[in-house]
Amino acid sequence: MKKLFAMLLAFAMVFALCACGSTASAPAAAPAEEAAPARTSFIMGIDPEYPPFSYLGDDGNYTGFDVEVCRAVCDSLGWELKIFGVNWDEKLVQLDSMECDCVWSGMTILDSMKEAGYVISEPYYDNTQVLVVKADSGFESSADLAGKIVAVQLGTSGEALLNGDLAELAGTFGQVLTCDSFLKCFTELEGNAADAVFVDMPVAASYVASHEGLSILDENLGAEQYGIAFRSSDAELCAQVDAAVQALVADGTYAKIAAKEEYADIVNNLLFLSK
Repeated sequence: MKKLFAMLLAFAMVFALCACGSTASAPAAAPAEEAAPARTSFIMGIDPEYPPFSYLGDDGNYTGFDVEVCRAVCDSLGWELKIFGVNWDEKLVQLDSMECDCVWSGMTILDSMKEAGYVISEPYYDNTQVLVVKADSGFESSADLAGKIVAVQLGTSGEALLNGDLAELAGTFGQVLTCDSFLKCFTELEGNAADAVFVDMPVAASYVASHEGLSILDENLGAEQYGIAFRSSDAELCAQVDAAVQALVADGTYAKIAAKEEYADIVNNLLFLSK
């Protein structure tokens, strides 16, 4: 009997030891997810040759209506503004590559951008496309440009229109000459390599005002609106910028910027001032 009792006791001790050894320690609590660091800077992607919205000033610094508004937004949010000059035809590729935080430079809102997933701000400007010709050319409408050479900037809504809704008109031209900047388009016009330039109205007005011998045909060829493009993952950033712009509208800063002489040709089409 004692022998049996001893064996039972031994089995019990072995079982207890095994049970103790197999007891798993409680899993460690998952570390708390760290909050994203607060933003300290903002990279604005611009067309560096797009007055009066974005361009290089006489002092060697970028300026323009969009640049001034963005700078005011950054000041209000405590961000350092950095400016990155994009290749306009590759602007969305460069945005996706994280070279800038947005594209904000007289950029036309296109359905194709939304369909591709880009987050677009509230529209802030009503725009039309126009034709610029030499004042002594005798051209009075787009119909007079049949068989002629019309220059347009690559990657712009103007190019998209000539390949889309205005393809029938473009088909009457002798050639649609694409250039990598609107300045190159005007160089071709002034050098007689093109008969007209198809471009945004505010850009046309700004250029014609400072260059003699050019005129804008009295014909609007496409209504559109400007906005700011953000990556698909940056909806919160877009909302933050939109809210900051509206704060500038509310406190009068936006109107103060728009009232400057250099923006006289665009002020009447700024949507936030017409509400």
